[in-house]
Amino acid sequence: VQLQAFGGGLVQTGDSLRLSCLTSGFTSVDYAVGWFRQAPGQEREGVLCISGSGDTEYYADSVKDRFTISRGNAKNTVYLQMNNLNVEDKAVYYCAGRSTSGFCSSRASRYTYWGQGTLVTVSS
Repeated sequence: VQLQAFGGGLVQTGDSLRLSCLTSGFTSVDYAVGWFRQAPGQEREGVLCISGSGDTEYYADSVKDRFTISRGNAKNTVYLQMNNLNVEDKAVYYCAGRSTSGFCSSRASRYTYWGQGTLVTVSS
């Protein structure tokens, strides 16, 4: 099982960015994929998750009206669409996969597989 996160970059406040998580080695219906982020000096926090059945769970209140998660048509890519970015969104973003019948979890420790992280920088 492998996950690769990419799509980060430098944007300005109010811009949009879409991160991608390319997955391989598992069947999408059996795995949940979550997006986490870690800002400098802070703990890793859950952002969003999509379950094996396609249900979405939000873990960060600050992103509920701005971020969405989805699977691509081929089901092996999970996207994190981020709109109206602000400086508080600056972090390294990670995608992670867990089995357990494809259910999501907000806890990073519940995820077995991790991508390498992609840096999102937002300038004011």
